[in-house]
Amino acid sequence: MKTFWLLIPFFFLALAAAQQNPQPSPLEKLPLREGWRLQSSAKITGTGESISTPSFPAENWIQADVPATVVAAQVKNGLLPDPFYGMNLRQYPGLGYPIGFNFSNLPMSPDSPYAVSWWYRKQFTLPDSFAGKTVWLNFRGINYRANVFLNGKQIANSDEVAGAWRTYEFDVTHAINAGTNVLAVQVWAPSEHSLAITFVDWNPAPPDKNMGIWREVFLTASGPVALRHPAVFSKVDSPANNAAHLTVTALLKNASDHAVKGVLKGRIENAEFAQPVELGAGESKDVVFAPDRYPQLNFSNPRLWWPAQMGTPNLYELTLSFEVDGALSDSSHTNFGIREITSEVSEEAPDRFKRVFKVNGKKILIRGAGWTPDMMLRETPERLADEFRYVADLGLNTIRLEGKLETEEFFEMADRQGILVMAGWCCCDFWEHWGSWNDEDFEIAKASLRDQIYRLRSHPSLLMWLNGSDNPPPPDVEDMYLKIESDLRWPNPVVSSATAKATTVTGESGFKMSGPYEYVAPSYWDTDPNLRDNEKLCNPGGCGGAYGFNTETSMGPAVPPIESVERMIPKDHLWTANGPLDEYWDFHAGGGKFKTIQVFTDALNTRYGKVGSAEDFIYKSQLMTYEGVRAMYEAYSRNKYTSTGVIQWMLNNAWPSMIWHLYDYYLRPGGGYFGAKKALQSLDPIYGYDDHSVWLVSSQYTDAKQLTLTARVFNLDGTLKFSKDAALDAPADSIHKVFELPRIEGLSPAYFLDLRVTDGSGKLVGSNFYWLSTKPETLDWSKSNWYTTPTESYADYTSLAQLPKVKLSVASLTERDGDNAVTRVIVDNPSNSIVFFVRLKLTQGNGGEEMLPVIWQDNYISLVPGEKREITATYRASKIGGSTPEIEVSGWNIE
Repeated sequence: MKTFWLLIPFFFLALAAAQQNPQPSPLEKLPLREGWRLQSSAKITGTGESISTPSFPAENWIQADVPATVVAAQVKNGLLPDPFYGMNLRQYPGLGYPIGFNFSNLPMSPDSPYAVSWWYRKQFTLPDSFAGKTVWLNFRGINYRANVFLNGKQIANSDEVAGAWRTYEFDVTHAINAGTNVLAVQVWAPSEHSLAITFVDWNPAPPDKNMGIWREVFLTASGPVALRHPAVFSKVDSPANNAAHLTVTALLKNASDHAVKGVLKGRIENAEFAQPVELGAGESKDVVFAPDRYPQLNFSNPRLWWPAQMGTPNLYELTLSFEVDGALSDSSHTNFGIREITSEVSEEAPDRFKRVFKVNGKKILIRGAGWTPDMMLRETPERLADEFRYVADLGLNTIRLEGKLETEEFFEMADRQGILVMAGWCCCDFWEHWGSWNDEDFEIAKASLRDQIYRLRSHPSLLMWLNGSDNPPPPDVEDMYLKIESDLRWPNPVVSSATAKATTVTGESGFKMSGPYEYVAPSYWDTDPNLRDNEKLCNPGGCGGAYGFNTETSMGPAVPPIESVERMIPKDHLWTANGPLDEYWDFHAGGGKFKTIQVFTDALNTRYGKVGSAEDFIYKSQLMTYEGVRAMYEAYSRNKYTSTGVIQWMLNNAWPSMIWHLYDYYLRPGGGYFGAKKALQSLDPIYGYDDHSVWLVSSQYTDAKQLTLTARVFNLDGTLKFSKDAALDAPADSIHKVFELPRIEGLSPAYFLDLRVTDGSGKLVGSNFYWLSTKPETLDWSKSNWYTTPTESYADYTSLAQLPKVKLSVASLTERDGDNAVTRVIVDNPSNSIVFFVRLKLTQGNGGEEMLPVIWQDNYISLVPGEKREITATYRASKIGGSTPEIEVSGWNIE
């Protein structure tokens, strides 16, 4: 399909700069980020004792900033080519495992440069403020084993430092120097028998298996007793929500060789409380303030924390301090939310797949997506903020972390923005190979869970914890996990796994993990006949369909827009005799069953007509993904609370990928993004593929009254074939079947349904635009499996090629507000034809890069005859530089 571009300059209006509230800095903390050196043990001689002295020569080592895995540091220093372009990654030394296989389950080649240990070395000066205090050395993540040396002394060995998901804190007071200090860490990569980090079939793994210091390193100082892991747990009197009862807890660690007596003091706004504490030599103790003994922790009319969809994510501050003989030993300042999350599930089929979650006594339909970090575990605060802006803009209320337990900054951002987090262990590697665990593995798993529960329990954004992913743990492991969660007062629901598999310990999970993951037609989500009685075709609960709580599912591939594809696929492989079915495209697909996008490509060629270029294929891919992702979310929304949750697989990608995302690695939103955003709007008029019905779904928690829903059906030539208005109210968190579309004579083979909702003043508050086919689309349910249900008869959209060409009228204005810029684009269809699937793209001047990330109010839009729309784009003004921004407009039938 030929694409036409319209270039329009922007005009700027400077506005006052926005004010931001800085977060308080931690007390007595010395980050060890910059100035590290990194080298393979195969290239140096020396012991840890000698390497951790100032005289050891390390000038020729690789420079690194920590956190950084070994390969990430090599890439940053230009020692390895861009791993994301083409098949460069396959040229990396040590990367010989078969394409599409899960490297975490395979041994590393003995001749790999990463099969030996690597040394991290950092020289630093201790601040004067640390003098005379207990000094603690913190590692927030090492993958996988390590020896730690400081100033010629060994602090810990590789038996003590083992486990990717453990955090470590060492008392190094005896080894620290008042002046120059040298820290040396010898790291070994995980093996196929390690409780490490895996990307399953999402993307390839780097050849080092992400070995290294992959989370922050820092020093802190305290008196003889350190204060750690402060948390506040809430019991809310629901449904009135007029009172809350708080429990405060923290861990105290006595670093001295003698008993210590002191007082732990706390304050939450005007509520103050204190408790005397005695600690034995070297003792650590969890101290608890319970509301029955401390009545000041019973709050009346509290400002509750809500997910953003339900209200305001209010936060309080907890201040704790521990004093010894009247002198401050340590203190903490923690934000927390007053809220209570509960869930319930029936033990009876078919409701055993319906775990219903409540926040402060109110039901919430979980609508989320699966998160992944960067393939080399790299991160920046700016990118994290950008991705959370996308999550909020999409209307998602939940992020699922399958084993990828993110940074403190991630959870703090989720707390502030009111995004729920579904966390737990990962599948498909040694974490679920329980039968092969030895005693050490059991202890590493135990310590890993303790560290993560301590770390996460204080965050109001945490929705639940999953003790398994694709399988529940065996009884002995599940019992061990549950004891830790109970001992550490984990305040949220705990579920055995993300699947429908029950356990003898905790019973039914209330979840299903029934797929699909490969392309399925949009009607799949509305018409699954296996909902109740045929559980033999695939996982328990049928093969999908919008009921129950599906912890991971999707309509399959998500080919990015052309600009992203050109960044990852070499020009000579962009389009071949087999179209996108090429080894380079395949390499950027997934693993396992998802090593090509063959099923998706076949469906596209059949439904929309055989494509003949990369541009045409990629553009039509946005259509397929838009309608597929929208259909999934809307079916779950329409069926609430028969459906109780859905997690799109996935939200983002660890590298540039052709599958499973709502926005691509380069933060470029495509068709799937805007299909999801449309489905997740707070007042969503929905078309039912099963019975041609029109529904209104309210996902807001306030009533909407005096609404009008208008449905209009247009033929390909733009003629209006049907129109109907319905007056209605939409109670909070409701669904309403408004009417069914009648049989309409004289429809073209492909036609359009335009749905709009207006309020009492005539303001548009919800809309949707569907392209439909008179040819029924049917699925072959008898051939369903765990990852797809084949299409038996495809819808026919080939007649869309007959749409008349239209010349759009476009105007725009840009306003600046500090580093934020807002562009208002007015798009006018002056014709009597439908303008179909229009993409708006904002660039840094003529031929310049696209402004990314960008929040479009809407995109990939369609306009009915005579329609004019204003659409805003919000982005970081600094991206503009000295250029004059322009907008490019493309579409199906744009002239």
